[in-house]
Amino acid sequence: MSASGRLPLRHFLLALAVVAIWGSNFVVIRLGLNAFPPLLFAALRFSLAVLPAIFFLPRPDVRWRNLAAYGALVGVGQFGLLYLAMGSQISPGLASLVIQTQVFFTLLLAIRITHEPVRGFQWVALALAACGLGVIASHTDGSTTVLGLGMVLLAAFSWASGNIVGKQAGRVNMLAYVVWSSVFAAPPLFLMSLIFEGPARIGDGLAQASLGAWASVAWQAFANTLFGYGVWSWLLSRHPASQIVPMALLVPVFGMSTAAWYLHEPLPDWKLGAAALVLSGLALNLLWPLRPWARKPAAERA
Repeated sequence: MSASGRLPLRHFLLALAVVAIWGSNFVVIRLGLNAFPPLLFAALRFSLAVLPAIFFLPRPDVRWRNLAAYGALVGVGQFGLLYLAMGSQISPGLASLVIQTQVFFTLLLAIRITHEPVRGFQWVALALAACGLGVIASHTDGSTTVLGLGMVLLAAFSWASGNIVGKQAGRVNMLAYVVWSSVFAAPPLFLMSLIFEGPARIGDGLAQASLGAWASVAWQAFANTLFGYGVWSWLLSRHPASQIVPMALLVPVFGMSTAAWYLHEPLPDWKLGAAALVLSGLALNLLWPLRPWARKPAAERA
């Protein structure tokens, strides 16, 4: 763990690269969904995350049921629902914003499990984010529906549940943990694709997929998963979380800006206002405890 108060420039740039990849990944998902059915696309993503990486990363020292729960919650719950929603029910930019409500779901689940009270600033943060979601729900149209918003919120809840399961795993190599848990994500996604999307649609998707479509699958597995989680975990092992984690607030910024730039997704005032409310809630929840005086012992503050 770095004892320095400053984050070296190269480490800052690495963290920035990760959040840029995670944010712009929503555009990549949208492009992949033009070729593959959503559940098949998710199954291919997690299959490529497993192979060949699983042969080079030892299995984390955790129970199989923990790996299975994380794989099901993140693979099937989070990304299965997210891909289905992004297929036709929500725009990539808004999806990148709404999925970040996993922060609040994680907070509420942790409070439920540990019976810790919600602090005042957390209620304010939740209210700000809820107002932002309300703005989005009141402006649904052909590109974003109430169903799509609900599906992404369920995906965020699944992600939050996966966070709780991952926390129960203890201190492990997160990259290896993601790879090995993906073993439990790909098979159910393939089965669900076979049942709900059907052999004909699967066959057409695989036969007609362009090189760009397969590149989007590879980007999901290698850049977003292996590079992203690997570098993020490496940075967290060397610097205080307070220096690294707040940069995740830039994920929806990159998500909405790349969707506007590459996909020409409009950014009307209401969407910018909703983003400001949700991001303000996220920032308050994340940054308020990091205030310099809040980190001092009570006796020292007195």
